[in-house]
Amino acid sequence: MSTKAATYDAEVVSRTPLTDHLVRLVLGGPGLSGFTSTGVPDEWVGLVVPGQFQSRYYTVRSWDGAELVLDVVVHDVGLVTEWARGGCVGDHVTVTEPKGSFALPGGAAWLLLVGDLTALPAMARIRETVDVPTRVWAEAPEPVADYLPGEVTWLAQEADGVSHLAEVVEGIDWPAGDGYFWMAGESAQMRAIRKHLMRDRQLPSAAYDVMGYWRSVAGRQPRAVDPRRNA
Repeated sequence: MSTKAATYDAEVVSRTPLTDHLVRLVLGGPGLSGFTSTGVPDEWVGLVVPGQFQSRYYTVRSWDGAELVLDVVVHDVGLVTEWARGGCVGDHVTVTEPKGSFALPGGAAWLLLVGDLTALPAMARIRETVDVPTRVWAEAPEPVADYLPGEVTWLAQEADGVSHLAEVVEGIDWPAGDGYFWMAGESAQMRAIRKHLMRDRQLPSAAYDVMGYWRSVAGRQPRAVDPRRNA
């Protein structure tokens, strides 16, 4: 017998633009009293906003036991984008149970993080919580050093949203020893990287986590394909 996943009612306590493409939403209220974080660095929740019935999924940037912080990537149009661009403070939303997939193997000597703009919230939280030598490649419209500090290789994202992360990963000079590779972004790029990791690098499945957060569709707005899109 299947068990229905828990949902939580939350109120938008504050809205803060972080960059031209990132907006921070702080959710609170008594409806979150039963919410419990998984503790997994890349955990995500589903979010249903007023006027919508379909959820979109966002990385939990932080949870302090009372307030839930989500950083939303905003576009010109979208189920959540138009709402998040406006006066959403005071609105009530529905939040689903958190889930996560990041699983650093015991004894890992290094961590490689690769992602586009939609992956920045997860990469920022992972970097804050994982204590192993870490290298980061981030593809974004502009560097966001205050958001993702430290040594980061910033890759310019093209105006049309085309990603080149697969080419970047294929050219990485990998560290010696055993480690963990985490990557998220456009779905086609992620499929190419999975093949590279399995066929060329011949990594065991426990040594990497690669997720398609969204799909590029010619002539249309990007659409979510994975429950951790942030957009």
